[in-house]
Amino acid sequence: MSAPAEHLGEGSGRRKQSDSTSTGFSGTDNPRHLRALHGLLTRSQTREHIDRIAGCSNGPELIAELRRRGLNVPCERVPVIDRDGREVKRGVYNLTAADRRKIHAWLRRRQSGFMDLRALFLLAVSLPALAVLLADVARRM
Repeated sequence: MSAPAEHLGEGSGRRKQSDSTSTGFSGTDNPRHLRALHGLLTRSQTREHIDRIAGCSNGPELIAELRRRGLNVPCERVPVIDRDGREVKRGVYNLTAADRRKIHAWLRRRQSGFMDLRALFLLAVSLPALAVLLADVARRM
């Protein structure tokens, strides 16, 4: 009825740990990604908890999206007892030290970029007013 835990078929979202260690994190503006990252920066999260904090119903796909953006986010399968008294393996996601460095570097870039965008926005908003003011001064001369 269910596939073996070792199955790594297409679409499973699993990848070798070394696939994303050399690239940087490309970042995201997706609110679900941001909520999941905030939770993962706090502590390891179960698959069910990722669904809850991110506000999604497919946490593994959300994690796969973060992996495609350059993070590793390994999933450890830990044994737990389900409601029927059987031992099953629950997925627990965590960030590697390299993932944390990538996220913090992205946050620093994002913050500095935000300041630049804010300055450009203020400049764009004030230029028309400045043009009107200069035209008024020139007309009075």
